Amino acid sequence: MSAKSTQGPGGKPPASAATNLIAGGGAGMMEALACHPLDTIKVRMQLSRRARAPGLKRRGFITTGADIVKRETALGLYKGLGAVLTGIVPKMAIRFTSYEWYKQMLADQKGAVTSKSTFLAGLFAGVTEAVMVVTPMEVIKIRLQAQHHSMADPLDVPKYRNAAHALYTVIKEEGFGALYRGVSLTALRQGTNQAVNFTAYSEARAALQNYHGTTDLPSYETMLIGMVSGAMGPLSNAPIDTIKTRLQKTPALPGLSALQRILVISREMWKQEGSRSFYKGITPRIMRVAPGQAVTFTVYEYLKGVLEKGREMIPGGKYEE
Repeated sequence: MSAKSTQGPGGKPPASAATNLIAGGGAGMMEALACHPLDTIKVRMQLSRRARAPGLKRRGFITTGADIVKRETALGLYKGLGAVLTGIVPKMAIRFTSYEWYKQMLADQKGAVTSKSTFLAGLFAGVTEAVMVVTPMEVIKIRLQAQHHSMADPLDVPKYRNAAHALYTVIKEEGFGALYRGVSLTALRQGTNQAVNFTAYSEARAALQNYHGTTDLPSYETMLIGMVSGAMGPLSNAPIDTIKTRLQKTPALPGLSALQRILVISREMWKQEGSRSFYKGITPRIMRVAPGQAVTFTVYEYLKGVLEKGREMIPGGKYEE
């Protein structure tokens, strides 16, 4: 099991919280703008009940996307984007900052971090971001994405007009706790995502750095390993994400706990739609997450490098906060 130092390139300390806020937030915004349409298609596929109706075939991601554009215009693919952009800066800041913090905490006395420690740091970082930001953001996003209305027709007024209105309506009608519906599944999904993602990325990055004999990698290599590592998460937890989407889409049922609702949804999916229903939306999810992580890591590494070079130019040549 390989071990890596917690120190940054050239023996520098890990990126500061401010660096992670700016670099992570910028990377997240670029990723959201580029990949959100695929997320909307994924959500619609996960919510589809077509497999239950006799004579209706399952729709693939291309057909689903084309149907959204036809019925709701191309803007329909960007439903819920406001909620994502609102939460993406704190989400990415928390992800990278907490990952670095957990990694240092799990390092040995010499500052070396094993692959196991990297995996655990990614797992804890994913759970942290899920609880602090991702769950409320996704509840609002999914409510907006699930609405089948045309954004070009002013008379077609949806229940949730925008992210702020959706937030207000959900809290008013269902209480503040509704924003944390599915938090356990979201934490499990985000945790496994980031555990696999950071481990694969760190190992591949270290291997390429050793191969080139330098800590600075070209952007195309960062993009490539980000894409590969990003695809691994969805493949490992697709059923969790599908169940979570259905749980967050609907109000709570009286008399049923969160665990009971998860079991009810799972049984209904298995009985009425078959095992394939747990992997609905896997294609657009991989198509979104893989390039999304490629964009995230590439932009993050670039912005972090720019910010760190700026800190090195402090009078006296000291590398300091």
